[in-house]
Amino acid sequence: MVQTEISSKAAPVVFQDVSKVFGEGVVAVDNINFTVEAGRLVTLLGPSGCGKTTTLRMIAGLERVTSGRIRIGDTDVTTLPATDRDVAMVFQSYALFPHMTVLENVSYGLGFSGFPKSEIRGRARTGLDLVGLKGFDDRLPSELSGGQQQRVAVARALVLEPQVLLFDEPLSNLDAKLRRQVREDIRAIQRDLGLTVVYVTHDQEEALAVSDQIVVMRNAAIAQIGSPRELYDSPVDSFVADFIGEANLLPCEVVAIDGEIAEISVDSYRYRLASRGLPKGPAKLAVRPARIVLDEDDGFDATVAKATYVGVRMEYTLDTSFGSIFAVQDDVTHTLETGSSVKVGFKPTGPVLIPET
Repeated sequence: MVQTEISSKAAPVVFQDVSKVFGEGVVAVDNINFTVEAGRLVTLLGPSGCGKTTTLRMIAGLERVTSGRIRIGDTDVTTLPATDRDVAMVFQSYALFPHMTVLENVSYGLGFSGFPKSEIRGRARTGLDLVGLKGFDDRLPSELSGGQQQRVAVARALVLEPQVLLFDEPLSNLDAKLRRQVREDIRAIQRDLGLTVVYVTHDQEEALAVSDQIVVMRNAAIAQIGSPRELYDSPVDSFVADFIGEANLLPCEVVAIDGEIAEISVDSYRYRLASRGLPKGPAKLAVRPARIVLDEDDGFDATVAKATYVGVRMEYTLDTSFGSIFAVQDDVTHTLETGSSVKVGFKPTGPVLIPET
């Protein structure tokens, strides 16, 4: 599905040198800069404690900025209270009222937002229709599945027609199958309505699946910003390479530079790839498991330590002179036995040079 039109209310979000310090010098967010374009879904991704949720809460006005500026559209919202910001937030816990019906839950915020009573029920029903819950008006939250409860929470936020819609770990309480379905629903709604969405998760696959752009955070700062493909194919360092999908981080030596192409040595194996500005000398190579080729004629030596059949592919753990590496292969017919010796190489594209430190 391709987004065709941006909502007339969707607004960009701009962070300018924003920091947040708690208590006596606990830096939660350290001088970050990024822009969320109107009508785009941007994910804040990182491990626990990296500052992503604090960043989201500063957009919502639930945390005050220590320094720097935040703009939503043409408005500087840095010092505005949450009640004066045109944003809506979908919480991890859904925060539905158990004694209220689905329609009452979706209508609740409209009553406090100045909408006339004559419009509230109609708007609430439209919101439920948007998230695929038409006809669920009179049910209680306890009568819904986890995925349906999450959709009610989304509908409650959508009917407010916010400039920015915020999601705080919205799928963490769902099982694996529901997570996939609900993330597809959220992405479809965002694209269909042209919404500006800022989405927080620690799940790399989830971020890759839903995002136009990902802001990877580490230790209160931004490690890298890019599209899902940019981050997966061109990580700037070992942290991003390892955090965005699985990656083998292998020691290598840049032995020659020819323009923008480097020739590297991994053990005795030679390989050419983009130099990314690195000089000759020690470096690291990030290689995705699916980019490894086994039984190469001129590869480096390895021993199969573990071979696992998982239905659609084989997974191999390989012992080498410099440590273990992980490889996946589509061929489930001609498999390698544990203990067998193999030559290991890389596909023509995929491996990426990153600095040694």
